[in-house]
Amino acid sequence: MTDVTRKTRIGYTGEMTMTIEWNAHIFSADTARYPFHPNACYRPDTSSLRDDPLEEYIKRMDAEGIDRAVLVHPEPYGDDHRLVRDCLAKCPERFRMTSLFFPRDPDAPKKLKDLAEAQPGMVATRFHAYHASSLKLDTASAGKERQYLDRFTDANVIALWEMAASLGLIVELHIGPRFAREVSAVIADYPETIVLIDHLAEPQEGTGPQFADVLDLARFDNVYMKLSGLGHFSDDAPLYEAVKPFTRWVIEAFGPDRMVWGSGTPAMLDTHFSDFSEADRAKVRGLTLKRLLKW
Repeated sequence: MTDVTRKTRIGYTGEMTMTIEWNAHIFSADTARYPFHPNACYRPDTSSLRDDPLEEYIKRMDAEGIDRAVLVHPEPYGDDHRLVRDCLAKCPERFRMTSLFFPRDPDAPKKLKDLAEAQPGMVATRFHAYHASSLKLDTASAGKERQYLDRFTDANVIALWEMAASLGLIVELHIGPRFAREVSAVIADYPETIVLIDHLAEPQEGTGPQFADVLDLARFDNVYMKLSGLGHFSDDAPLYEAVKPFTRWVIEAFGPDRMVWGSGTPAMLDTHFSDFSEADRAKVRGLTLKRLLKW
């Protein structure tokens, strides 16, 4: 058994099981080599970062029993993917990566295509509509800043989504609840494209009726929900037991076959999926991502 698969276990069904994290953000202290985007919606404190942060993250993976991970390209780097690509190159068997592009950039679809062709380990592109009015794009042709994303029904957003679909990529949505209703129309037009919603759609950013629209997305068989970001609206880490009634509501809508674990400790699955079988927890822990990513 190789180092990459040394933690792989045999599940209750006899199927090989593994733990896959999909939400690892990697930042480097080397801002000369890996600069932040000029109009990044946030910038991490570099004083606590390392020039090569991957080694530290791998230590966490080993401590938590995480076998593999999808490195989610962070917003502060804009559409500059050098850091996440360098990390992937160091350990391609254990990692995959996502991408981020600016829909208002007319070259964004081509940039996505070029990156996908150059980087086989890229499995998704992310649409960021949570800080939608904060992340700006300097557009040289217009000579002014533009909002990153206004509406999912905009032609430029559709063009980027369509390119992702043609490349067979997963569309990762970091959205607030207010975007759920309008994004449903786009999802309906691309039924073969897998959609993964981040952080339970940031429920703290919306209203009850808006979150009802989020749950309505479960009617699409190609939509998956990520159990992650619980710390955004709960402070009882690491298991977040206080919000179990809420997560149960989401789990009942999507079912264990379309829920995946994303961040925090994988031990939280025993809390939030306590009423489900070990076979179901194994799917959420990593088997579903293993299948979707053909990994």
